[in-house]
Amino acid sequence: MKRRTFIKNTIATSAFIGASSLTLNSCGTEKKKHITILHTNDVHSHIDPFPNDHADFPGLGGVARRAGLINSIRRENPNTLLLDAGDIFQGTPYFNFYGGELEFKLMSMLKYDAATIGNHDFDNGIEGLLAQLPHAGFDFISANYDFSNTVLDGHTQPYRTFIKDGIKIGVYGLGIELAGLVTKKLYKETVFLDPYEIAVDTERQLKENENCDLVICLSHIGYEYKDKNRPQDIELAKRTKYTNLIIGGHTHTFLDKPVVIKNAVDDDILVNQVGCFGINLGRVDFYFGSKDNKVEGASIKV
Repeated sequence: MKRRTFIKNTIATSAFIGASSLTLNSCGTEKKKHITILHTNDVHSHIDPFPNDHADFPGLGGVARRAGLINSIRRENPNTLLLDAGDIFQGTPYFNFYGGELEFKLMSMLKYDAATIGNHDFDNGIEGLLAQLPHAGFDFISANYDFSNTVLDGHTQPYRTFIKDGIKIGVYGLGIELAGLVTKKLYKETVFLDPYEIAVDTERQLKENENCDLVICLSHIGYEYKDKNRPQDIELAKRTKYTNLIIGGHTHTFLDKPVVIKNAVDDDILVNQVGCFGINLGRVDFYFGSKDNKVEGASIKV
């Protein structure tokens, strides 16, 4: 199938998500507004597509293909954000040789808006991550890692806000507990803060103080675990009040479309994750209007 035809047909299959109770502000206007959120997670330094004879992902992925798809969607809707939910590093010789420089440069060329930090992004140590930050033309957001006593102090922020077509969007980041996953000497004095508590505090600040119309969490804590005491996106969704979308990572969970869950005040919240290795691009479309707010979402093969 020709690339252009593939993109057209894939986008057309985006599944509608019934989200009539999803709390979206309409900004007091009759004009309908359309915001597109594109996202990746756990790309793990996969720059090239998989070979055509690969057992699991034949011919899929690759930064060049992702760039073509992203550019096509941006032409369709300029009011688009591109986000990543962590584990950018580690998985191919590109990382072993360049230490993350290539990954950040390519993401910058694709014009990512923000990313959160995954556990594998510490694989060259906290100093190694800092050394590559000048190559990142996008912001790293992490609300529950306290870097105060590390070299990363001041190089991340808990959240960022964006305005697209008059819609104010707040994006905050959450990371997984590093102890047990990452050697202490790599993350040094980084302090892990409870993601549930931080999420509730941060989303309230984004909604009440920053007056955001749309609140998004970039989470690298994992979609769901058998151990329900372990922080996970499904439980996070149930505890939040103002977050509209959780973009997840870490567990390499392939979802065809976002899952709809009831939050702490019985409103709908979306949770999405698009697997790993850059073979899928997540897309969620928010349509704002005074009477008919709605959401569509899908995972698009790259």
